[in-house]
Amino acid sequence: MSASSPDTSVQSSAPQTKAARHALITQVLAKERIRSQAELRQVLAERGVSTTQATLSRDLVELRATKVRSAGGSQVYAIPEAGAPGQVQGGLTPASADGALADHTTSRLARWCADLLVTAEWAGQQLVLRTPAGAAQLLASAVDDAMLPGVLGCIAGDDTVLVVTRSQDVASQVGTHLLSLADPASRA
Repeated sequence: MSASSPDTSVQSSAPQTKAARHALITQVLAKERIRSQAELRQVLAERGVSTTQATLSRDLVELRATKVRSAGGSQVYAIPEAGAPGQVQGGLTPASADGALADHTTSRLARWCADLLVTAEWAGQQLVLRTPAGAAQLLASAVDDAMLPGVLGCIAGDDTVLVVTRSQDVASQVGTHLLSLADPASRA
């Protein structure tokens, strides 16, 4: 009887539902640099989840996974996480801006800035972020998810993110902060 218990616990630890499989795929793509569906299928199989190519392909579409260029130049899968649309943080005052931005900076925002942010320019209350082709939605999602104080929202195209802020001061503070996250010297 005790010999069958370990088998049961091993089987119960593997996701059996679509939602659980999606959660595992999201977790894997967040932690590992996966370059192909075949590589992802292998990683999932190592974790006890067997799936067909067609199912995995549908899962990636449903999760809005896209390939983006990593810092090393290779194309890897990434999933934009759900932001908090419609939620607005309070405005920034110049005295509290640096601390407030640092407090709201998520590891995901820091990583995507380091990997994807090419330039940041601001004029008035608007901030324009440039990324490699196909990566703007990932960066915009990370900015939205961080809910940076004074940021009203983002609109993403293919390689450009428009960030709308409450004031000119906020736009320059957020732009400077995001550029600092992208600077390799600041991470040392």
